[in-house]
Amino acid sequence: MLTLDAFTPQAEVYETYAAWQDAGPVHRSDAFAGGAWLLPRYDDVAQALKDPRLSARRTGGWVNQAAADGGAGALAPFQRLFARALLFLDVPEHSRLRQILAPGFRPAAWQALTAQVTADVEAALDQLPPGAPFDFMEHIAKPIPARVVARLMGLENVSGDFVTWSDDIAAFLGHPAPNLALGQRAQRSALALAAMFHRVLTERRRSPCAAPADWTALLLEAERQGQVHSLEELLAQCVMLLFAGHETTRHLLGNGLHALLCQPGAWAQLQQAPEQLPSAVREMLRYDSPVQFSGRRVAETFTLHGQVLTRGDLVIPLIGAANRDPRVYSEPHRLRLDRKEAAHLSFGTGPHVCIGAALTYLEAQAVFATLLRRWPTPPHMATAPQRGTNPLYRGFEHLMLTLT
Repeated sequence: MLTLDAFTPQAEVYETYAAWQDAGPVHRSDAFAGGAWLLPRYDDVAQALKDPRLSARRTGGWVNQAAADGGAGALAPFQRLFARALLFLDVPEHSRLRQILAPGFRPAAWQALTAQVTADVEAALDQLPPGAPFDFMEHIAKPIPARVVARLMGLENVSGDFVTWSDDIAAFLGHPAPNLALGQRAQRSALALAAMFHRVLTERRRSPCAAPADWTALLLEAERQGQVHSLEELLAQCVMLLFAGHETTRHLLGNGLHALLCQPGAWAQLQQAPEQLPSAVREMLRYDSPVQFSGRRVAETFTLHGQVLTRGDLVIPLIGAANRDPRVYSEPHRLRLDRKEAAHLSFGTGPHVCIGAALTYLEAQAVFATLLRRWPTPPHMATAPQRGTNPLYRGFEHLMLTLT
């Protein structure tokens, strides 16, 4: 029987994944969300993420489970909001909304972004306390991606409370068996984000942009043309974009820096060959994925590796495990900055591949390029790193560093 503790970041997750891969391609865990099928191998994860027999509509199960102690409707507003978000939709709704958002995620829309991210990092580095330990997560990894996504959504003058609200949502989404208290906290924060966007949208309707200049304007234009079908659908996309737009990047920066510092010679290698940075960021994502798993619901009963997956069953493709599958990667537990093997699955694959993947790459490359230039020698870890407790979003709460 697989245990719930196996999903905590403090556990040796990659050793656990390796044991599951050796034991077989499909495992049943009753500890996860009331029961789920776990897929630890690369080929099965890649197939599951694009299999039309598996539905992305999965919010109802875990929201209803969390609401069980509160009675019917306890988390209904949360469910109504998130069930409309791009991440949790199938075709044709998913295709329609992705097509609306696509122009805002083309590199041409980010012409000034690299310079802006570099300037943000430079300013943050200039503010570090001289000679004293500092928390990389608090000073760089959390605020920089949050500032980027706020800028892209046209929210530069909005309170930074949205980061705390996002954390509440992440705590709920990442818990294998969320309870009512977690659900209520996530619901309050999601509704606070929706209310914030409602105010922003109302103001933007009064003073529309001449042309879509940010993601919010893009959605408003789609609403005007009838492509967005309701206010609730509009708010759901805004909330999800803001939430997802910085959560993964934050953990990529923390995990990536930690991996570089733990790999002898990696810092100097990138300084001497900066052209390897794009490959290095891809390897960071493979080596320690910020998103450890995804979820799907079985839409039609089928058999996988001798196991009958019944309609309604929850399936968990273990992305973090797939990214270290020895059937696909040589030396899977080693960071190799010039790796040229199969593409990692940290951004998914198929129709639901992360729409913001290119943006995350751009941000990470700008941040690491600046750090490598500003820090001739790598920093030292001042204290033992403190990982978070969220099994879905693998990353650090605190990463205390000292400059040499």
